[in-house]
Amino acid sequence: MSDLVEGRWAEIFGPRYLPVTTILALGVTLFAFNAFLSAAALPSAVHELGGVEVISWATTLYLVFAIVGGAAAALLKRRLGSRGSLVGLAIVFLIGTLIAAIANDMTQVLVGRAVQGFGEGVVAALCFALIPELFPSRLVPKVFGMQAVVWAVAAFGGPAGAGALTELISWRAAFLINVPFVLIFVAMVLLVVPRGERPVEAHGFPGLRLLTIGAGTMLVALAAVTEPAQAALLLVGAAVLLTAAVWLDRRADQRLMPPDAFSLRSAVGSGLWVFLLMPVAGAATAVYLIMLLQQLWGYGPTQAAITGAVMAVAWSLSSVTVANVRQRATRRILIRSGPLFLAGGLVLVLLGLEWTLLPVLLVGQVAIGMGFGMSNGYIMLTIMEASTAAERDRTSALLPTTQSAGNALGAALAGVAANAAGYPHAVGNADVLASIVPLFVMGALFAVLAFLAALRLTQLAKVTPLATFAEE
Repeated sequence: MSDLVEGRWAEIFGPRYLPVTTILALGVTLFAFNAFLSAAALPSAVHELGGVEVISWATTLYLVFAIVGGAAAALLKRRLGSRGSLVGLAIVFLIGTLIAAIANDMTQVLVGRAVQGFGEGVVAALCFALIPELFPSRLVPKVFGMQAVVWAVAAFGGPAGAGALTELISWRAAFLINVPFVLIFVAMVLLVVPRGERPVEAHGFPGLRLLTIGAGTMLVALAAVTEPAQAALLLVGAAVLLTAAVWLDRRADQRLMPPDAFSLRSAVGSGLWVFLLMPVAGAATAVYLIMLLQQLWGYGPTQAAITGAVMAVAWSLSSVTVANVRQRATRRILIRSGPLFLAGGLVLVLLGLEWTLLPVLLVGQVAIGMGFGMSNGYIMLTIMEASTAAERDRTSALLPTTQSAGNALGAALAGVAANAAGYPHAVGNADVLASIVPLFVMGALFAVLAFLAALRLTQLAKVTPLATFAEE
């Protein structure tokens, strides 16, 4: 194919697109900040309110309800319109924030986190759905590059800010800091996003499908904190429920997903598999690396966190760098190379830990970050382009939901692999190093599966008619 028209970075920050860019950045920031909030603020909440036994559920419920909300996002957009959905669900998120901030016990905190998760899951998914609607195709890689940078800043600056607020004021202030950002977000949506026409639909709410998705995700979350044998059964049950949800959705009159979701016979379905499998593979380092650095090398929390942040920095920088690529052939190479870089990076991180060589580990971290950064934007763009105009809302909204599901599934599988290999009971460094080998091998194998799905995606995308995005 011929070269694509090049978009410039200045355009997405220019007067025409800056308001929309700001809305998307705020949506990503709120999701990233609150996904990592629990690590900084909730220990102080537990100290004040009690309930240490349920502290992990503050993050689990947020992510589970975010996935359910993301699954419902396209339906809500069709019923309420982009503007109504964004404003309405931002207010839902705000209500959850206030419930958690004024809580008198941990049960109320958990309720607030669940409400937060549902609201922000919808908002994050709708922000993705707005990208092909409000930006021309040539600017979409720039938008994804911007989002990668915002995510990295929010993911690592957010917990630090929440920690500072907790230490200087209160853990409640770490929740309440969301309030002005949500109000700014709502004001900008009202000013920028067109009202549009609100279609009238008399069909019922897809409660069974959303319940099935939520139950399947909850089983995945439970698998991360149970014994290996029980975890395996829970993961099988989760697979059955989530498969059933996709099957039910394909036969519904009002679908939550595109009809070819997770079908290897289409570019959209193959791309969603890549988008699911790469976070599953990356969970080996996302979940365990910082803890392993403290355990094996005696790093303090800050030093370990900085080492772990190398991956996010590489992700952001590589995403910005490749956003200028115009050749479709080069984009296909980047999509295929991403999972390979991820697999190679996981092997290098394992070798760095085994050999106690920081440079090898850092190269592995950079490779993992580059694997995600060089491919993610073009995977999403290819999926969006392969989707028909009628299905683009469902497809776009499903992208962050699929990624969140991959993170949850990866964390559960990583826990199963590490627990089955004896990691929780390992005493000396030699035992710890032996127990993490299956964890990283499993991650590398999932990266290889992601590569095979990426090959399928790029093969099918060659013959898929390209959709027309927003016109200039």
